Amino acid sequence: MIQTSWWWTLPVVLLPILWHRRKRAQTKTAPLASARFLPDARPQQQRVWRWHDVVLLLLRCLLLVTLIALLADLVLAWRGDTVLVVPGTPSAVVAREAAAFKDAPRIDLPDRDFAAWLHAHEREFAPRARLLVVGDAVMPAVLPRFRHAVLLRTSSMQAPPAERHVAVFSERPDAWRRLFAAAEGSWHVVVDAVPGPRTDVIVWDRPDAPPAGLRAPLWWVADADAFPELAGAANIDGMRWADSPRGRLWHADGWPPRDPDGARALFAAWQRLHVGPLPYTAPAQVLVADAAAPDAGSANAASGALRRWLGLALVVLFALERSVTHARRP
Repeated sequence: MIQTSWWWTLPVVLLPILWHRRKRAQTKTAPLASARFLPDARPQQQRVWRWHDVVLLLLRCLLLVTLIALLADLVLAWRGDTVLVVPGTPSAVVAREAAAFKDAPRIDLPDRDFAAWLHAHEREFAPRARLLVVGDAVMPAVLPRFRHAVLLRTSSMQAPPAERHVAVFSERPDAWRRLFAAAEGSWHVVVDAVPGPRTDVIVWDRPDAPPAGLRAPLWWVADADAFPELAGAANIDGMRWADSPRGRLWHADGWPPRDPDGARALFAAWQRLHVGPLPYTAPAQVLVADAAAPDAGSANAASGALRRWLGLALVVLFALERSVTHARRP
């Protein structure tokens, strides 16, 4: 609500002005050469405003203005035509696709999801700014709507193998290592000696229960007797799974797989049920400007670029205001 009706809070800036003004009565007198020939008259008095601590007054007014701007999340539309570059795009491809945007600045996107970034920063672009997206951008689930025209010149690129970290606790570690070696290509599986914060899967191929403090997002359990949670677990495609305080548990008879088909089925289930499907590349197209698109200043949008600087200015002004207030005390 503050983002749409922030100007209602501007009268709050008048409060320091009211606090700092003083009413004083002064006698208005005029020098006379002689009072013998003048009639008697009462002294004339006039009430005038007097200001005190002008520096402190200015600091408090600036403090309130900065606070209002921070709550309103004000954003200056200072960007013009811009080229948005998806990570991993070769410079030759960017130069070829952005030939019509020679003088336009380039922004390196943090990831492949251009729509999420543009929804968060669209208010920073001028109303007539043109936007060009170059690279392997992901295709959103629904067609995005923007207030600016967006030109998509996308191309599918070979992504580097995703790195997955695995910790193996087994009396037959060579069989599991051969299984993970078969996944080389689309994935790069790193078998760690001990689990760490980057561990994606723990392979538990022992009859005894694991330590209580051992945790991972996913467990591949060869012996279900060591995990009571798998007793009444659901069965999907011949594999039982259950959630536990240690992480999600998977179990299937005959692990580790000894044939290529079983290995491919296990890695396909890992991708589909846990990691998630790979996103598709967005098709090359032109997204026409839509004046009725949802306002980027809604509550679901990210904060503007000025929010960090306004926060720093608020801290500095507050420190100065407190220092001046303390210094003026007797």
